[in-house]
This record gives sequence, C-alpha cells and structure tokens, in this order.
Amino acid sequence: MPGTDPLEACRVVFGELPDLPCLPELPDRGPGADIVGRTAALLVDLPVQTTPRGWKLSGRPGRDASRAAGYLSRDLDTLEEVASGYIGPLKIAVCGPWTLAATVELSNSVNPALADPGAVADLTASLVEGLAGHAADVRRRVPGASLIVQLDEPALPTVLAGRVPTASGLNVVPAVDRAVVSQRLATVLSAPSAFALVHCCGRPAPFPEIRQAGAAAVSFDLGHLPNSAIDQVAELAEDGIGLFVGALPASSAGRLASGPPLAPRQTAESVVTLWRRTGLAAGLLTRQVVITPACGLAGFSPAAARAALAHCRDAARIAPEMIEPS
Repeated sequence: MPGTDPLEACRVVFGELPDLPCLPELPDRGPGADIVGRTAALLVDLPVQTTPRGWKLSGRPGRDASRAAGYLSRDLDTLEEVASGYIGPLKIAVCGPWTLAATVELSNSVNPALADPGAVADLTASLVEGLAGHAADVRRRVPGASLIVQLDEPALPTVLAGRVPTASGLNVVPAVDRAVVSQRLATVLSAPSAFALVHCCGRPAPFPEIRQAGAAAVSFDLGHLPNSAIDQVAELAEDGIGLFVGALPASSAGRLASGPPLAPRQTAESVVTLWRRTGLAAGLLTRQVVITPACGLAGFSPAAARAALAHCRDAARIAPEMIEPS
C-alpha cells in the first residue's frame, strides 16, 4: 500500500476488504519497510545490514535491520487495534526463500546468497523459525483470525532459469534444480501451520514447482499468463488449489481514481473467461478463486489504491453471477 501511516492503511484495507483483509506493507517508509527488509526483521540468528546495493548478511544487525523490526512491531500493534474482535481470514505476507536468496548478498562477498547452497540452507532455516514465530504472534494478537500466509516470490522464474546475475554482472548464478526449489518452498510453506500460498508476478510463473511444494493456493498476474499455461492452471484448480488471480493490471489500477473508469464487470469477465477455459465446473469458481490487483499498490496514490481494492471486491461479487448458467 502507498503512504507511511500504518493506521490509515490498515483502516483502508479492513474497510474495503472486510471479508479478506491483510496486514499492509508500506515500503514508502524506506529501508526496512521493503519486502526484503520486512522479512529480514523475522530472521532468527542471521543478522543483516543494508549496503548501497541493498541487503547483506552480516556479523551483527545494522541500524536498518533494527528499524525494520521497529516498523513491523508498530504494524502489528496497529493490526491488533484495528482488527480487535475480527473473526475471519487474515492474510500476511513475507518474502519467499528464493527471492530472499537472490536479493540478499553474502557476508563475505557482493554475490547473492543464492550462489552459496549453504547460505541458502541457512536463510531457509532462519526464515522457517522466524515465520513460525510471526504467525504465532499474529494469532495471539488477532485470535479470531484464520491465518493465510503468502510467500512473495517475484524472483522465482529467474532463479529457475539461471538468470540471477553475480555481482560483476558478467556472469549468472546457475539455475537451481527444480526439485530443490520445491523442497525449500515446501519447508517454508509448512512453517506457519496455516493456509499458505505462493505469489509470483514474474514470468513465466512456475506452476509445477509451486504445486509440487504443496502450496494451498497460487497467486499470479493474469496479464502474464500465456495460453500454454492454461492447462497448468486447470491442473492446479482440479487438485483443489486456490487461485489468487491478479486480474486488475497496474496500468488500469493507476487510472481508477482519476482516469476513465474501468467497470468491475470487465475485470470479472476476464476471470470468468479464464475459468471457462479450464473446463471445470462453473460452481467451483466461487470456492477456489480470489480476484486481486496484478501486483502491489505502493506505487499508486492513496485514492487509486483504495479504488483498486474496491474494484476487485466488486468484481468478485459480480463473477459468480456471470458464470452461473441461466
């Protein structure tokens, strides 16, 4: 979400998405509030610090790591206040292990941790412990919540394709074995003992690896979905895996508050068309599909972000009426 005020962001989310709110992320606050810094605050016995290039493993936490922990603590205090008495699903998100490994540098080098299998193992283990504690903390603060945990993995396609650059930019880290990718994901997905999904807005979204990892749902950008992946989406849905469909493109989300309005029916139609192409029963759509913006809303105005959430909510209410046979 845009802005720097966690109370305002939390109120907007709970107001516009009363059936599926989330803990907002506010990267506009700077280092420590970004996706990697926020997750770094959860790591156990694995200090990090910032560099001019981003985040780096280190012998002791830097000031930005301490600031990240403070941001998260304040965000959770705000969530506890706004969600008082709330009963229902509640989503939290952390950076997944592969995007973390592709982004955080090694302590003794400027290469990404991904280049060192031992460092990847340490990052994964630390994230598992930290995420389990984070989930327990959220449950304590919002005891009526049915927790949904999202692993954000935008870098996953580049990890699998062997396209993550080394520090020099002249070489790349070799592609990681697909079975290893799924195993590490599975380990982290099981940590919070919750309904857990993988979000990947990169292309192509690695549906088979996410499925093999045992994710309860997958979140993807509908605009990046090639025709060749429809069968993979159908297989996910047929297995009962949830689909968080990023059906509102960023280009459209930015215009919602000021430009020509985009009808929620148009967004609903795109999701209904996808579902029909899977060949599955129409009635299953309402049980397995969530309509979302294609990616985060931090780059938009507060008014546009609020309008995007309301738009997706309205599209979700329309979609069942459009798919049911007359």
